[in-house]
Amino acid sequence: QVQLIESGGDSVQPGGSLRLACRLSGSADSINCLNWFRQTPEKEREGVASIYLGLYGEWYTDSVKGRFTISRDKLEDTVYLQMDNLKPEDTGVYYCAATPSRLPCTQPGQRWDFRLYNHWGQGTKVTVSS
Repeated sequence: QVQLIESGGDSVQPGGSLRLACRLSGSADSINCLNWFRQTPEKEREGVASIYLGLYGEWYTDSVKGRFTISRDKLEDTVYLQMDNLKPEDTGVYYCAATPSRLPCTQPGQRWDFRLYNHWGQGTKVTVSS
């Protein structure tokens, strides 16, 4: 069984930066795809960044390209989401989600489908406001 624990959420002003962390424990080596999703009461759960931990690849939703960077520290079994130039519309609860399957993150039509990720963290809150 895999457990995901997020950390790093905070309140920042527009233009600020945060780094979220998702630490994997348990059968971390079984994981191939890991995404960061975010959710607000007004919007559906939205995928923002995806990483393929097999041969490596990373993808971003259009609204965060050039501002967010997803990366992994294999020794620490941790995946990070560096968020720069934050905007008020980045506000939300951020979840990391993972699956042993390599299919979701490597397939453009499936990458942001949250139903295909079966391991979830508890979420960490990000608020961007002046």
